[in-house]
Amino acid sequence: MEMSPRQTRLARHALGLPNESRKSYRNRFVAGPGHDAYQDWMGMVSAGAATQILGETGNSLFRLTQAGAELALIPPERLCPEDFPNSTKAAKRGF
Repeated sequence: MEMSPRQTRLARHALGLPNESRKSYRNRFVAGPGHDAYQDWMGMVSAGAATQILGETGNSLFRLTQAGAELALIPPERLCPEDFPNSTKAAKRGF
């Protein structure tokens, strides 16, 4: 599984990266068919890097899978264990 540079930027934004703690603090991106990032997210869904939940308004909530989130990290960044409890790249609690 690979992500384009643009998809990687979108994934990092969805995770709240970069930040001072070097740890993700969210996992979401909302976009509808008219949004300029929609096709990028649909590509990530097709590749298994993200999931999609269709909302009542026509917008979709996109969330990264563990594999997709890990692809977006730049070491020494880590994933929040609350969002990714099974990740080997999750930050240890207390840090």
